[in-house]
Amino acid sequence: MIVPDTIIKEYRITEKAANLTANLNQYTFKVSSRANRIEVAKAVEKLFSVEVTKVNILNRKPKAKSDRSRKGKPGKTSGYKKAIVSLKAGDTIEII
Repeated sequence: MIVPDTIIKEYRITEKAANLTANLNQYTFKVSSRANRIEVAKAVEKLFSVEVTKVNILNRKPKAKSDRSRKGKPGKTSGYKKAIVSLKAGDTIEII
């Protein structure tokens, strides 16, 4: 059983995501690391009552950075999975 709240974690608000939303009717979400395209599409359709036409999944790899709190010792940021969801023409998601 698909639980949309566990699959979709948050809506990504970036400059690139805003351009995709305005021009191509595509929305960007941070999703669970175990989710696949079908689960993401069903979760978006269930949560927002829209029709999904396409889902692209991207795995963002962790970056190596120096940790300031540990006197410059190397550390890394966490990686995550994000999904770019294309909607049918005329459908929109109201994000406040």
